[in-house]
Formats: sequence, C-alpha cells, structure tokens
Amino acid sequence: MTRYDQLVTRLRAAAQPERPAPPAFGPYLERVRCRAYSTTDADVQSLKDAGFTEDEIFEQTVSAAVAAGLERLDAGLGTLR
Repeated sequence: MTRYDQLVTRLRAAAQPERPAPPAFGPYLERVRCRAYSTTDADVQSLKDAGFTEDEIFEQTVSAAVAAGLERLDAGLGTLR
C-alpha cells in the first residue's frame, strides 16, 4: 500500500457520476481524456451551439480531466508495486 492509495480510493468514490454525460459530449470528453492537448475553441463552441452552458462544459471537462489523471496515477502506482 502506498501513501496515495487512500487518496485514490476517496477520489474515485467521489468522482462516481450520478448520471452519464449527455451523448453530445461523447467525442469531446474522449478527446479531453485521451488527447487534451488537441482540444480547440471550436470544440467548445460546438457544445455551446448544441445548447450547453459554459458552466456545464467546464464541469464535464474537469470531470474528464480528473478521471484521466486518476487513471494515469493508478497505472503508474500499479507499475511501482
């Protein structure tokens, strides 16, 4: 057990979604999760044009980024074990 195991467990439990993201977010969130460096203003604008607010887009973006970070942390810690 590493010093981060408890933190990872708590963050993972807190990050469990109560409901899935709207389908329109699918491609955008996949991009954020796998290749965040390639997201553009046009990606965000297309979500705004679909009727989502900046707050909704921000919340989904942060959730996807945190989840991706936790996945990478977990993989790295697994390698060290």
